Amino acid sequence: MLKEKRTIIHKGRTVGVNASGYDSSDKIDVPSHPVIFTKRATSIIANEEDILLDENFTSSLDYEGEIGVIIGKGGSHITEQNANEHIWGYTIINDITARERQRDHKQFYIRKSADSYCPLGPLAVPACALDTKTMTVTTHVNGQLRQKGSLEDLIFSIPELISTLSQSQTLRPGDVIATGTPAGVGIGRNPPVFLKVGDEIEVSVSGIGTLTNKVVNATNETYIGDRLEQENHIPISNLAITNGGIGLTTLPCGKQLNVKIIGSGPETIIFVHGLGGSISFYTPIVAGLGLDKEDSQYTTLLFDLEGHGLSTTKATSKVDIQSYVQDIKSLIDVLDIPTHKKITLVAHSMGCLVASLFASQNVNLVDRLVLIGPPPCPLPAAGVEGSLKRATLVREEGMRNVAIAVATAGTSAKTRADRPLAFTAVQMSLLAQDPEGYAKGCTALASAANLNINFEQIGRKVETLIITGDEDKISPPAHVQKLAKAMGGDSIVLPGVGHWHVFEDCEGVLRAVTGFLLAPSAKVELKEGKLTNGQ
Repeated sequence: MLKEKRTIIHKGRTVGVNASGYDSSDKIDVPSHPVIFTKRATSIIANEEDILLDENFTSSLDYEGEIGVIIGKGGSHITEQNANEHIWGYTIINDITARERQRDHKQFYIRKSADSYCPLGPLAVPACALDTKTMTVTTHVNGQLRQKGSLEDLIFSIPELISTLSQSQTLRPGDVIATGTPAGVGIGRNPPVFLKVGDEIEVSVSGIGTLTNKVVNATNETYIGDRLEQENHIPISNLAITNGGIGLTTLPCGKQLNVKIIGSGPETIIFVHGLGGSISFYTPIVAGLGLDKEDSQYTTLLFDLEGHGLSTTKATSKVDIQSYVQDIKSLIDVLDIPTHKKITLVAHSMGCLVASLFASQNVNLVDRLVLIGPPPCPLPAAGVEGSLKRATLVREEGMRNVAIAVATAGTSAKTRADRPLAFTAVQMSLLAQDPEGYAKGCTALASAANLNINFEQIGRKVETLIITGDEDKISPPAHVQKLAKAMGGDSIVLPGVGHWHVFEDCEGVLRAVTGFLLAPSAKVELKEGKLTNGQ
């Protein structure tokens, strides 16, 4: 169905006076060469959308039912003999026209390109599924037959039209050519009969279907204008993966984020992933904690950071740690996440900076904080430089090389040697990222060079657990133990683990988090590693 016509139209090209029975009442001589004009993008509307009659613009609104040719293979200087190779298929067009504007302006464009003057659709049918020799086009107005013709009636054949157009311009896939209308248009009747408000026009083409539109009175604020206001010409990254944003949550600021809510318990737990991660990073933790059970005491909120996973990002959007914090605040408000029993935040890597900053700004909302592999804050110069270089690299080369490099540097020797699934999971998480979204995440991390968080103040109000791996280069054990001491919290160092803790030792992370949530102030003995109270 061609409900969103802009997805297939690059430029509408229309042929004037191209049927042997075309009415001569418009005082246009039969041409010796094809007459070509374009239809403005705002003239194109879909099946069942309204044709706008502006009585200050025209009193001679007319219909022209036509067969539309859809170009599937681009090219220039196409010969008539090869033209059919460039046709993808066919659709239906109603070439709406303001007749007196041709008389007054002596050209086609103004009279044929007004808003809504090119109804198109409802289907696009491949050429291989149609017999063009028997294709007919008919037009009915309020159920009355007005036009009937076929491609055999064309003065200039479709191959000739394609060849003519391609001599001066390069045709592109998605271009649509309206081939011309048969006899029976309103101006050709005696006396002329033009369209009026309330008229319904049905243009049918055998093998394709029927294009139906009604005429309505145009107002100063039309749906065409509303549509243009809603259109965003600022590039949006990572939009195609959700087929235009299907299923995403829109924040008041216009951001579209991928969000997942599990359960409806009175307590809230929010998961914040890190750079190169997504909601999926926490899947085994959510399952292991039983957060997906019907009797869970928690409402669980997971979301992809802007530009990560399935979430989008606009070219104009400035992304930093504070913007991520604001997104959490917006999600809590928009989704009515319960906060009366305070919030538990679980975060990984860069997400730890986000969670910590959120906690520092909302100490009355946060009860417990689990930081998995928190980087130093402020971020050291070496970390800033590396993040900025990585952002440049992915914008130039994409994610492939970065995914391999990060997976290799960010995992432990044991993971690289003995945990192939974990090593692969890290690569897959990175390869699944949109390059621009990931690059913005890198620059957001780099912005932490100027980030100041009062961890001691957080620790006075919030119970804290900090987890790292003994081979975590981003969050080394000495840093974690120092941070835990400053916050008066607990720390755990997982042996044989790098920076991708959940992938590398899911059971170890789960044991630590489970013990902390069950008894946040208690010391919990583990089989591998020991939980210590700020020491």
